[in-house]
Amino acid sequence: MAELKPTAPLNGAYYGPPIPPYATPRRHSCCSGLLSTLLKLIVTIVIVLGIAALVIWLIFRPNKIKVYVEDATLTQFNLTNSNNNMLLYNLSLNVSVRNPNKKIGIYYDYIESLAIYDDSRFGFQILPTFYQGHKNTTMLSPVFASQNILLGDAPATYAREKTEGFYNIEVKFYTIVRLKAGIFKTHHIKPKFDCNVRLPAPSASSVKPPPFQRVKCDVDY
Repeated sequence: MAELKPTAPLNGAYYGPPIPPYATPRRHSCCSGLLSTLLKLIVTIVIVLGIAALVIWLIFRPNKIKVYVEDATLTQFNLTNSNNNMLLYNLSLNVSVRNPNKKIGIYYDYIESLAIYDDSRFGFQILPTFYQGHKNTTMLSPVFASQNILLGDAPATYAREKTEGFYNIEVKFYTIVRLKAGIFKTHHIKPKFDCNVRLPAPSASSVKPPPFQRVKCDVDY
């Protein structure tokens, strides 16, 4: 009997088990998931901190600082035209700073005072720092005095106000403070106090000037 030989598949066809399709590997799936998780974490932290800040504000309800010029004295204010508008002056003030809050203390880490006449600065003083407790009032007492300050373009205003018998002087305070509520302290904030006083011209006569009227200062954050 003749030996049977295996026959080759017709036309190269394959009749074995099916071959699974080729899958492209996902190289960035891990990184994408990590980035998504990180973004969700950051958003959650921001929301939690915002809610915590709102709750703290609702509990403590901070009130604006109250500032008044209680007294001011101008004993010298002379403009000498012969020396290129040099100003001779002596100005002292007592300024009350009130913390009206029941549960918030204030650290005054920096206090700078400026004296200004007709938009020209003529006095500057850095005042001592301090901590102000709840419902507390602190007095600031800047003194401005000099013999050689160039006033600038103020002769016309000076001449008019000298005739009127009063000088309009602006005193500004630039501060850097931190608020303390319980164990929490805020970052630095920078309130500004703006005080406008109208002071009688110094006189050599024995007549007493009118009593100073208390002046409320503007407080801006």
